Amino acid sequence: MNPIASATQTIGESEELKIRLKKTWMTGDYDLFSRFMEKDAEQFFQRLGIAPGARVLDVACGAGQLALIAARAGAQVTGCDIATNWLEKARARAAAEGLEIAFEEGDAESLPYDDARFDAVVSLVGAMFAPRPELVAAELIRVCRPGGMIAMANWTPGGFVGQMFKTIFKYIAPSSMTAPVLWGDEGTVRDRFRDGISDLKLSSRIYHFDYPFPPDAVVDFYRTNYGPMSRAFASLDATGQEELRRELVHLWAAHNNSTDGITQVDAEYLEVIASRA
Repeated sequence: MNPIASATQTIGESEELKIRLKKTWMTGDYDLFSRFMEKDAEQFFQRLGIAPGARVLDVACGAGQLALIAARAGAQVTGCDIATNWLEKARARAAAEGLEIAFEEGDAESLPYDDARFDAVVSLVGAMFAPRPELVAAELIRVCRPGGMIAMANWTPGGFVGQMFKTIFKYIAPSSMTAPVLWGDEGTVRDRFRDGISDLKLSSRIYHFDYPFPPDAVVDFYRTNYGPMSRAFASLDATGQEELRRELVHLWAAHNNSTDGITQVDAEYLEVIASRA
């Protein structure tokens, strides 16, 4: 095989994947979707102990939920994401609160920032979805100053969200990208952060999903507002959509901790806190 032709094909496949991912994350309404996750996002941020005035980068910031929390706490915040429509929502939310946050288009695999620019580089179930994790790890380290903090919250393979994605993948064509939930596997994370890190703390945490409607309505909410779920349903015929919805409703109902017509589900994630060497 011609190595030049092979390399060109690989680059082309990578660019095509990035285009598909961008479309996926711009689908639905992530601003509305993320509003139901704010309480535990606040708890995640508070545990980091980031001081007022610290320079914080929120990678894959979506509609800005974690960036807004950090700015309210007095940090100097920059947020970046590939989904430009949610950046617009984030800017509007910041403006409405009188917060100065720089929301910019940026790829977690190639961050548009100088080396060692930030005191803390954080990502709440965001950067884990970039297709080339080794590049993500290198970039998170590169833009963090020596002695600074890198913090992530990543869904685990065996947790509820990992099970939800496993259910979805039964119905759609397999992707060539590395499974995002491997960012929730301790051994994998230690391997990805083996260079450039002086200390690494990994903790299993629980994200509390709390929706004021029953499991079947939760699935419909995800289908409408959560890009990956919306795109998965759109790729199926009517029979496939009905079967996927049935399985997802069963999954949410089986894990529901409430019997009062609402939905309360505990989802495990891996909290990653690393110190830049």
